[in-house]
Amino acid sequence: MEENKFDNFTCPIPIINDEKVTIGHGSGGTLSHNLINSVFYKHFENPILAGGNDFAEFSSNATRIVTSTDGHVVDPIFFPGGDIGRLAVAGTVNDISMSGAIPQYLTASFIIEEGFAINELMQIAHSMQDCAQEAGVQIVAGDTKVVEKGKADKIFISTAGIGFIENNRMINGSLAEEGDIVIISGTMGDHGIAVLAARNQLGFKTTVQSDVGPMNNLIQTALSASPHIHVMRDPTRGGVATTLNEIARQSRVDIILEEQSLPVHKQVQAACDILGFDPLYVANEGKVIFITPQREAADLLQALHEHQYGKSAAIIGKIETSNGSPMVRMRTSIGGTRIVDMLSGAMLPRIC
Repeated sequence: MEENKFDNFTCPIPIINDEKVTIGHGSGGTLSHNLINSVFYKHFENPILAGGNDFAEFSSNATRIVTSTDGHVVDPIFFPGGDIGRLAVAGTVNDISMSGAIPQYLTASFIIEEGFAINELMQIAHSMQDCAQEAGVQIVAGDTKVVEKGKADKIFISTAGIGFIENNRMINGSLAEEGDIVIISGTMGDHGIAVLAARNQLGFKTTVQSDVGPMNNLIQTALSASPHIHVMRDPTRGGVATTLNEIARQSRVDIILEEQSLPVHKQVQAACDILGFDPLYVANEGKVIFITPQREAADLLQALHEHQYGKSAAIIGKIETSNGSPMVRMRTSIGGTRIVDMLSGAMLPRIC
């Protein structure tokens, strides 16, 4: 066992012993963390990376700069509520925004399989521009590669972005404090179930739409109502449960959830019941977890409810001091308590 310091905490995590990468290593859960710790962090270690956030912050001539990068391999590339283009722009915009920064510029890289339809590429580019306009960012540079038929699966897109923090605001995963309130901006698992529906893997019809979208405007609204937010994170791969475990470990706290308060769309819950999924672990692409001081929680919740992307926002838990290893626990609807662990394998591969 070695100590993992990647997530700004010290915790024994087994170094990866696998000889080959598996699909589970892309899940965003425990296998992903082990891979990152064993391969990438081992070779790339530096103080900025050690922050363990979805963004990197650094300063240049007293200007606070935030950057992030993301790859997108979702299958299928078109799904209810969006497509790979909207996903690519929103994903990087959202990661930058979780620092409190205002995203401004993106770059995009395309790997396209020979034979891909030009009209579909046009549709994807149109979606990217629409999402960029909604977010108020510009796509200022890019790269295009075409590979032989069978050497890729239609199209893969990677995006990177830059934003700026305009004040002394400090927001990251290590700042959750005892007594803080945990709020989510809306229902869990919409994106994952929408993509599954597009794959025809549900066995029944659903009208669930992906929640994919840029959250930067919602976040600025939230910061106006609650200027002392400690943590913001978008619960993408691995869902809400994995994201909260990351925060608990970074901040060295326990997070206590209330099962009856967790917002879940009825059709998402029905799909999860049939498939044996827990909505806590299903991917989102347009939700934000806020951890804020109790004195600001009511104002934050009200502000979210007044925004188009926050109408289903709910208080779902609170922060407590950890008496041992940081963990996430949930008070169940029948009065018991259970541990909510990080996703271990690959529930839904190629979900983003």
